[in-house]
Amino acid sequence: MKGALRQAAFRPQLKRDPLGRNRVELQEGFVPNHLPRGVASLRAVSPIALLMGLAGCSQMARGDCAGTPIRPGEAMLRVADGRIWYKITGTGRGTPVILLHGGPGYSSFYLKPFEALGDDRPVVRYDQLGGGKSDRITDTTLFTIDHFVRELDSLRAHLGCQRVHLLGHSWGTILAFEYYRAHPEHVASLILGSAALDMPTWERNTRRLVGTLSDSAQRAIRVREAQGRFDAPDYQTALGEFYGRYVWRHPVQADLDSTFATASAAIYTYMQGPSEFTITGTLKRYDVTAQLATIRVPTLYTVGEFDEANPPTIRHFAELTPGAHVAVLAGAAHLTPWDAPEENLRIVRAFLRRSDSTTVRP
Repeated sequence: MKGALRQAAFRPQLKRDPLGRNRVELQEGFVPNHLPRGVASLRAVSPIALLMGLAGCSQMARGDCAGTPIRPGEAMLRVADGRIWYKITGTGRGTPVILLHGGPGYSSFYLKPFEALGDDRPVVRYDQLGGGKSDRITDTTLFTIDHFVRELDSLRAHLGCQRVHLLGHSWGTILAFEYYRAHPEHVASLILGSAALDMPTWERNTRRLVGTLSDSAQRAIRVREAQGRFDAPDYQTALGEFYGRYVWRHPVQADLDSTFATASAAIYTYMQGPSEFTITGTLKRYDVTAQLATIRVPTLYTVGEFDEANPPTIRHFAELTPGAHVAVLAGAAHLTPWDAPEENLRIVRAFLRRSDSTTVRP
């Protein structure tokens, strides 16, 4: 999600987990115990029996995460430039999926509905450095695609997973694609929700949507952008009108509040710009449409019917991607996990199940 630019005034207090610990105080780099229950009972038997048991467990786990399942839990992981928060949900035996939220500079709250995939496979939800429950960053040299790709690889390596599915949304699709380009051997499939893979086209599409707003909203946008007064009340009202039509239609209010409260306006402004429809940041000329033909893993595109990402544009991306599938979610705007949760989940679940048994194309 690329979000509005209200500077977060505070970070809400994190809830306590069932063990009574504050989540922020979870051990840095905590890795859930990877040994299956059956292995613990082998302590009293011979070394040969122990080795046989471990080998069996490795085969059962499909070898995607160092031959061992990853247990549900949440933690703070220290990466090169700070600590990122992550949560593992589910005990399914399929290849894990890592969720990549939009922004940049926002958080994963709105991706919670995908945790329901946990009965099939581990679901890893994390907040990229700078937003959500992860550490703040202010060094603009870290506001780069390469930084976030390295951060994602640190998480994958920490979990011990050789191959994962990547589910990216909005800015998260840029991160997913760039991670695939850098580390194709670690990617089992790509799910690209409301993809932002051609930012010049994105800006043209969203500027066209501005023309569908009320006269007062269009006037406020025109005047305040000329003045550079993006915090003006009438400009914020105009943003609200745009968001209510093309970004979300059925938000989960508590998660929306948490999203705004933990956002980094600095990262968003530096990389994106002042709004969804005025792109002035470092992503302004980002366009990888010419590289989509290089994708060799199963790929699914999803988009909302009223999505600012523009369904015809997403269909075009799918046409350029070998063997890709595309799904348009009826009645949904940009945040399809909120606007069409059941249908979105059904489509993604079916795709992941198929992809678990699909080999990489030559």
